[in-house]
Parts: sequence; C-alpha cells; structure tokens
Amino acid sequence: MKNIIRFLNQLRDSLNDRLHRFRATEHAFMVIIAVIIGVLGGFGAVGIQFSIKFFQKIFWGAWQPDLAYLQDLPAFVKIGVPTGGGLLVGLIVHYVAKEAKGHGVPEVMEAIALKNGVIRPRVVIAKLFASAICIGSGGSVGREGPVIQIGSSIGSTVGQFLGVTAQRVKIFVACGAAAGIAAAFNAPIAGALFSVEIILGDFGVAQFSPIVISSVMATVVSRHFLGDFPAFEVPHYHLVSALELIPYVILGLLAGLVSLLFIKILYFLEDYFEELKLNDILKTVIGGFLIGIMGLLVPHIYGVGYNTMNMALHGQLSWMIMLALIFVKILATSISLGSGGSGGVFAPSLFIGTMTGGFFGYLVHAVAPGYTASSGAYSLVGMGAVVAGATHAPITAILIIFELTNEYKIILPLMISSIIATLLTTKLKKESIYTLKLIRRGIDLFKGREANLLRSLKVAGYVDPHPVIIPPQLKFMALLDLVADRPNTQFYVVDAKQKCLGSVSLQEVRKALVDRDDVADLLIAMDLINPDIPKVKPEDDLDMVMKLFGMYDYDELPVVDSNNPDMVIGAIKHKEVIEAYNREVMKRNLSQEIPSSVKLLERIKKVDFIDGYIMAEIPVPESFIDRTIKDINIGSRFGVQILLIKRPSSELEVKQLVPSADEKIMSGDWLVVLGSDEDIDTLRHV
Repeated sequence: MKNIIRFLNQLRDSLNDRLHRFRATEHAFMVIIAVIIGVLGGFGAVGIQFSIKFFQKIFWGAWQPDLAYLQDLPAFVKIGVPTGGGLLVGLIVHYVAKEAKGHGVPEVMEAIALKNGVIRPRVVIAKLFASAICIGSGGSVGREGPVIQIGSSIGSTVGQFLGVTAQRVKIFVACGAAAGIAAAFNAPIAGALFSVEIILGDFGVAQFSPIVISSVMATVVSRHFLGDFPAFEVPHYHLVSALELIPYVILGLLAGLVSLLFIKILYFLEDYFEELKLNDILKTVIGGFLIGIMGLLVPHIYGVGYNTMNMALHGQLSWMIMLALIFVKILATSISLGSGGSGGVFAPSLFIGTMTGGFFGYLVHAVAPGYTASSGAYSLVGMGAVVAGATHAPITAILIIFELTNEYKIILPLMISSIIATLLTTKLKKESIYTLKLIRRGIDLFKGREANLLRSLKVAGYVDPHPVIIPPQLKFMALLDLVADRPNTQFYVVDAKQKCLGSVSLQEVRKALVDRDDVADLLIAMDLINPDIPKVKPEDDLDMVMKLFGMYDYDELPVVDSNNPDMVIGAIKHKEVIEAYNREVMKRNLSQEIPSSVKLLERIKKVDFIDGYIMAEIPVPESFIDRTIKDINIGSRFGVQILLIKRPSSELEVKQLVPSADEKIMSGDWLVVLGSDEDIDTLRHV
C-alpha cells in the first residue's frame, strides 16, 4: 500500500512539473488551451440546443413546435407552460446561481473588467438549464446570450484550474465567448470579432490567435452535430438600382430608433419588476404568465422565433403583422428578461430587425416596385441594422448576417444601414444594450478606472468594528479624555436602545475648548451632537463612500446594520478607502510584471521592480511563525507588502499562495515581498 501511495505521489509531482514547464511555453500553451476551450464551448452550444428541444418536447409535446402546432393547442397549455417554465427558472436562479438571470453578456464583460475574468464554474450548469427551460417553455429570449455566458464560464474555469495569470484568464474568457457565438450561428469569423468588439472591447488585443482558434474549433464541433448550413435560407438577392441605397439609408435611421425603443422598454420593465415588493421566484412566474397571455393571440413571440423570421425573409407575412410583431416582440422580450428570466437579447434583436426591415421594405416596394427589391431583402438588412444599433457593434452585425445567410450581395446595403443605425444610436444614447446594464451597476467600461475600482469594492471589507460609542449624557471632560486616547475623528452618540442619535466631531470638540473654563462642567455630548451625519451600509460600494467624504468633508463615517439603519456596527475611514484604492491599482498594474518577476526570483533572490521598489524572496523570520499576516501587520511596521507565500508541500513541489489577512505563516515558508531595498533589509533581520 505504501508503494502505491508513493507511486501516486511521484506521478502527481511529475504531472505538476510537466504542467509548470508546459505553461512556460507561451505560444504552444495558449494554442492548445484555446483548442480545448473551443471544443468545450462547441459542446456547450450543441448542448443548449439539444436541451431546448428536449424541454420543448416535455412542455409542448413536440421537438420543434411550429406556429400551426402552437395555434391548435388549448389555451390553458399556452398559458400554463410559460408560467411553469418561469417557476423553474426562478428556482434555478435563486438557489443555484444568480448570474444565470438575464442575458448574460454584461456579466461576462463585468467579469473581465473588474474580476480578472473570474466566473464561478456553477454558472455553466445553471445558465444551461435556466436558459433551456426558459426558451423551451416559450420565453421570448434568445439562445446566443446563454451560449456566450456558458462558453465564457468554461474559459474562466479552465484558466482558474490551471492557475494562470489574470491576463490569460481574460483571454480564455474571450475564447469561450467566441466559441459560443461561433457554434450558435455557425459563424467562426463573426464569433471571433464579437468577442473582440463586444466582450473585450479592444481590437488591439495582443493575443488574437487563441480567440480565432477557439472560434474555429467550436464551429467544427457544431457542424459535426448540427450540420453545415446557414441559419436562415434567404431568396436570391441583388441590388435593383443604385437609387435603392436611399431607402437603405432611411432603413438605417428607422432601425436605430427601433433599437433605442427596445433598450428603453427592456430596462424600464427591468426596473419595474425590480421595484415590485415580491419574491424573485414569484416575479418569474408572473413574467411567464404574461408571456402565456400574449401567446394566446400572438404565438410568434414564443421562444427564439427563427421560423417567423424565415417567413418574413421569404415575404410570407403581411406588413400589418410585421409592424405589430416589432412592438409585441419588444414587449415580450422585455417581460421575459425583466421578470428574471434567462436568455439572450441577440436573437430578439434579429427578430425585431427582421420585422422592421420587412415592414419598411413592403412600403418601399409598394411605392417604387421597379427600383426596389422585395420586402425580404429589407428584412435581411434590417436584421443586421437593429443588432448593430442595439449592440453598437456594426462590424460584428455585418459579418454575422453574412455568415448566417451566405449571401454576399447583401453586404453593401447591410453596411450602409448598420453603420447609420450605429451612428444614430451612439449619438442619442452612449450606452449599448449590454453596457447600459453595467452603467446602472456603476461600472463604466469607457471611463477612468478610479470609479470602477471603487465600485467593485464593498464597505463590508473595510469596516473598523470598534467605533467610539458614547452615551448622550457623557460629560465634556470625559469626552476630552476619549479624544486624547483615541485617533478617531467622530464619536457616535447612541442611546440606551442602541439608536444612533448622531455624532460629535473632533472639530466640535475643538470649538468647545475655546470656552473650556466656562462650560466644562455644563456641556454634555448631546450639546455638541450633529444629527445629520450620513450613514453607510456594508453592501454599499466605496465609490459612494468617497463621494460622501467629499460632500461632507468628513474623515470617518458610521457603518450601520443593513436591517436596522439606526444601529452603528462600525466605522469606515477616508484613509482606508484611499489605501484600498491604491492597493487595487497596484494589483491591476502589476498583473503583467509580477509573473515574470516571480519566475526570475527562482534564480536570483532580488529583482529590481519599478520606481525604486524591489521584489525579493526571503525566508520567514522566526517571530512570524504561527501568526497571521493581520497580526504581524507587516505593511504598517515595515512598509513592505507580501505578494506570495511559497510553501513546500512535498519534496518536489512548492505551493504558491496569494495570502489573505487571516493566512497563518508556517515554518519553512518563503515570502515574496515588494518594497524598498532598505525596508526589505530591515525585515530580513527581524
């Protein structure tokens, strides 16, 4: 038995050593991992499509129910199925992963911008089932957003499992997103550009090759299981006359306005449902019920709606139906997502654009039949124009329509309408349908990072749990003793019922000192109180706290209980917020420098870093052993930051730990520290 254990340990050590060496070969490592993410992302896209069909069979009794089939169903089925689906989706979102709620792409963008690409692995399963159930039961959402989030979660999980740097994790997330969109639409080029243009928001990304590779591999998997054919079959198209470009310009303006209407109604209903004083699960049930009611009259709104889009592309819908479907689909999608459903906005944007273009094309063709194409051509162009206007991503919209249809002759009018729609929407509204969700959370991807950094940090992590609490009747001389003994600038007055009445500031105490001889025996804390001091809660972000510091010129604010805003549970100091910001800036700025410097430390024990700082690897001083980093307080005592702890776990393996404040230092540890040469030398000789 001992020999077997020894063999397994040796095998594990050998694998870890090989993996470490493999990761050092940047190009080969990234290519191979991109292939793996692409394959897994492709299977995720295939899995959600089969899951949707499975739940359609369970809920509706058919693998792919068409309009005729749905119209013949009893009314109680049309209402009951979306309602039951809403219940199941609400349970998954509430109990498994709240990230599965909504359309998913903003969550991926937020993870890249603020969380170094870290996405919880459980999101893969939660999003898969929540979206499949929502779409399969008739929810008016798309499957592309969920596929993107699933692929991104796979990429993030792979990066976390391999323990790669934050920059690599972000690239892996982008690989997963590209794989998802490529497999969903059978569109590898559009998948790669979607990831760069929307997810990363940066065409200057250094490592574009892995994203392309993942996109291609996902498409290979998708084509193997689902076939190699365009998502939409469009009739032969040609530009009838050069004058026809004028209606396409007008269509671009119309598509831009429809995009803005979609965004406005979507977020209006999100706010409406958010403000409802109801359980979140009940909200999704209500959303499903409303979709069922709408489906009684307009079954076209159930699910993704590709069949209805194909009918419009072939000119099989009247202009009145297409006009009505623009507004009904906007409302249905907004209800599905606003109530807490799970699905994407990309396919609904395609649907709305198809109906917008078809309606406009019908009118144009009726007025000038000899100079214009049929309404189907305008449906195709409108499809891309509304997507471009809603997402502010015209290049992705143009290419994805081209790859969806394999129709090259549509490119010229498609480019004109899409660019004009994007210009109009960006002029009237800076934020896209994706970035607006982040702005509403306080995350501006295109602004300076100060606010974003502080908005990603919560008060709970920086609370001083020992504020100075004083009773209302405390005499002035006793208050002076507290001022002399404590470094605080605010003293919170709390009555016998633990209710905070306000605070006494250091400034008020100083003013009272002018008349000390006259009032010393008369003044009490209640005489100096400021009852209007602003209070913050643990869940508030530091950006809001910093604004309060600026507005009120305080150095310290009380932190109150979330459920009892009159109970002081701690305090937060201006200095702590500044230090928290500086630490976050350091962590993000050094994400590229640290990995290479740590590798260099394996050969030499001191590396020149930036601005007079050095990075060094030192043995742990004996006085630190069995004490936590918080207890030692290295930063304040020595002016040195601990970046890593290297801890031997076997004869061949050394674990590298990113320590928390509660990490206990052990005998045999080595510390990777950052500071000035003088401060580190002082630390060595403790």
